[in-house]
Amino acid sequence: SGQHRVPRGATRLLAPVGDPEKLICVGLNYRDHCQEQGVKVPKEPIIFSKFPSAIAGPFDDIVHPQESTEMDWEVELAAVIGKRGRHIEESAALEHVVGFTVANDVSARDWQMRNGRQWLLGKTFDTFCPLGPALVTREAVKDVHDLWIRCSVNGHLMQDSSTRHLIFGVPALIAWVSRFVTLVPGDILLTGTPAGVGVFRKPPVFLKPGDEVQCEIEELGTICNRVV
Repeated sequence: SGQHRVPRGATRLLAPVGDPEKLICVGLNYRDHCQEQGVKVPKEPIIFSKFPSAIAGPFDDIVHPQESTEMDWEVELAAVIGKRGRHIEESAALEHVVGFTVANDVSARDWQMRNGRQWLLGKTFDTFCPLGPALVTREAVKDVHDLWIRCSVNGHLMQDSSTRHLIFGVPALIAWVSRFVTLVPGDILLTGTPAGVGVFRKPPVFLKPGDEVQCEIEELGTICNRVV
């Protein structure tokens, strides 16, 4: 109606999904990301997780933990489950997706390589998963596997790729994960990041307080977070 508007500057946008049952992530899912670290392309999806407490809003601050000196960025396409399922067929997998959003899989690389090289602790510090700015419905996205995906730090373009370079697309990932766990509405699936992360630059580049990280995906929008 236009009668109930709030000025954008007077609002704080929250993450479009704030408390999912599961926050599932995929590693090494772009060929160029495998190449930049000199590892083989995986034959099966590599799955790990974050805790839901890592979720932050699209313009919230990312808190630099005192426990880490190697904080990194990872722009990612996130799919949100809208329909419950187990052993989902790949051909029907997109029917279980309600929509898509932009994510930053913030990572503490020093902790990712510690603790027996289990990734969880390095991935799940509070505020390490900004999401947003909105949930774009599946029907509104022309082709989720042909969207440019980018990340800039302090205005410098660091990642610039396309979701067409995903090794395992969204249907394949949903079919794979649902072999092991039941997916329920609200579950979030981060699909992996392309090349250009800080740890594999020469020399490596890590985030520090005051840095601004902007992640954007075509048709889905932009999130922008400051490190504090």
